[in-house]
Amino acid sequence: MDAQRDRPTPQHRLIRALTLLTATLLLLLVAGGTPASAHAVLTSSDPQDGTVVRTAPRTVTLTFSESVGLLDDSFRVLDHTNRRLHTGRPTRAGGRGDTARITLPARMGKGTFTIGWRVVSADSHPVSGAFTFSIGKPSPTAAALPAEPSSDGASTTLYDIARYFAYGGIALLIGVFAFAAATGLAPARGPARLGWWTLLAATLALFLLRGPYERGTGPATALDPTLLDDTAATRPGLALLLRLPLLAVAVFFPLRPVEGAPMRERLRLTGGALLSLALALTWAMSEHASAGIQVPAAMTSAVLHLLSMAAWLGGLAVLLTTLYRSPEGLPARAVTRFSRLAFASVLVLVATGVYQSWRGLGSLDTLTTTTYGRLLTAKLLAVVVLLAAAAYSRRFTARLAAPHETAAPGPGPDRDPGPEPEPEPEPEPGPAPGPGPNPGLGLGPASADRRRLRTSVLTEVTVGVMVLVVTTLLTGTQPGRAETEAVAAQQAASPTLGASATVPFVVGSAAGRGKAQVDLTPGRSGENTVQVVTYGPDSGIVTVPEVLLTFTLADQELGPLDAKLEDKGGYWASDSLNLPLPGVWTMKVTVRTTDIDQVTVKQDIRIG
Repeated sequence: MDAQRDRPTPQHRLIRALTLLTATLLLLLVAGGTPASAHAVLTSSDPQDGTVVRTAPRTVTLTFSESVGLLDDSFRVLDHTNRRLHTGRPTRAGGRGDTARITLPARMGKGTFTIGWRVVSADSHPVSGAFTFSIGKPSPTAAALPAEPSSDGASTTLYDIARYFAYGGIALLIGVFAFAAATGLAPARGPARLGWWTLLAATLALFLLRGPYERGTGPATALDPTLLDDTAATRPGLALLLRLPLLAVAVFFPLRPVEGAPMRERLRLTGGALLSLALALTWAMSEHASAGIQVPAAMTSAVLHLLSMAAWLGGLAVLLTTLYRSPEGLPARAVTRFSRLAFASVLVLVATGVYQSWRGLGSLDTLTTTTYGRLLTAKLLAVVVLLAAAAYSRRFTARLAAPHETAAPGPGPDRDPGPEPEPEPEPEPGPAPGPGPNPGLGLGPASADRRRLRTSVLTEVTVGVMVLVVTTLLTGTQPGRAETEAVAAQQAASPTLGASATVPFVVGSAAGRGKAQVDLTPGRSGENTVQVVTYGPDSGIVTVPEVLLTFTLADQELGPLDAKLEDKGGYWASDSLNLPLPGVWTMKVTVRTTDIDQVTVKQDIRIG
């Protein structure tokens, strides 16, 4: 009767927990529905963005921060009327994997042209952008530059959802095997089937959606034979195809322990470990670990991280299922054995997580300045909660196991020892506890410690799924190290012309020959600080009564814009110069050497 009154409460707790978990998952899915940042970043282009060339170039070449995959439609070249020009297939420059090149038409005419591009980063995420250059002189253009990488929202969302289910499937599938191997119990066939079917469906969905995801097209193109052929030739597509025969092998893999045959049991465990390892490799070969620094070590760490995650979280799901469905058949010693496996998994997770965090972040600053760092911070906080719940579970596991360790059959204080003691009475029939060192030591249905253990394991599973969701978001986000390195590479490759210029001047007075050194920081469109230093005939710094500086962008009929220089005592400067557009600006410098002598000199300066 007491047991029956206790049952509704944990069921209601489970329903509430699952409702909360579903709402959390939906919230995170919506928050992660934006296009994922890619690992590769454009570092330079030839022609450069915003440049004006006299004659039409024969090719356009892009250079990226890492190797990229090319698509048939990687380039779109538009003239100033927004008409697309016919170009050749994209190729490499000098055979280098971090470049993309397109051949331009022989006759392009004059004016401004827009180059739109889209490639696939080495870690499987698409990246795109656009820039302009002009032949002869700039012209008004109807071609719009996209503010963000072009993508199809439906394809991206479906692809991300399939990735979430793939992680859940692999966790359940490997978790069932790990739990059975650690405890010696019969495998939980329900979670095993759910994990297998989930992983199979997610893998097929990922393969079909890979083409639309890469090209930014709608889900209706998922069955396009051309896209399927292209996907099969890529590394992510190959990894998904390799996963299918591994799942076919898993169907026939014997999960149940082989009793009385130690050699066959060792072979079974070895085969299961190798199958789990192979499945984990299909993730590592197509995610962040396959690109960037220390690839061999990173892939090894990624495989160990995934396996330990699956053994812990998947095993917890099996334990939770058993605690709710047949707690009487769960020996306390089996819970203790799984607790040891979970503890070892946590150690591996911490070690590999520290390495992956260092590799992905690069510096502590990126924890707060990048999306990857903020997601990683959220994951670390969730892991702390998860470890606290795990410690709570181990506490009750130890309390459950302790009485049974000292309850071995034998003489007791109320029994007279004798040479032939009466045999113990046979236990009443009940759920089979499964093989193990103490098969008859089940957790009683009215045990307070069992209920508390069930609650703590439910907490672990709930927080663990949230960690899994954040982990999936991390795999689709550009690492902080890659982001900062890409920005540094872009700055290093950006043209330095326009950051400074030397303007010679000559006036009638004796001190009227010299030069003005004009420095702009950062020398790009937008807010700039400007500093002007004047030098005399002997190249020494000289002071002059006044310096005026203006900028004009004739092609856009913009200017003159006054720099509003102020005398700083030996040089002239301003921090309020705003040059709104990139391009070649005409800089007019007026230097007055005396009350009646002054000269005005014009010089072009490039603003990036």
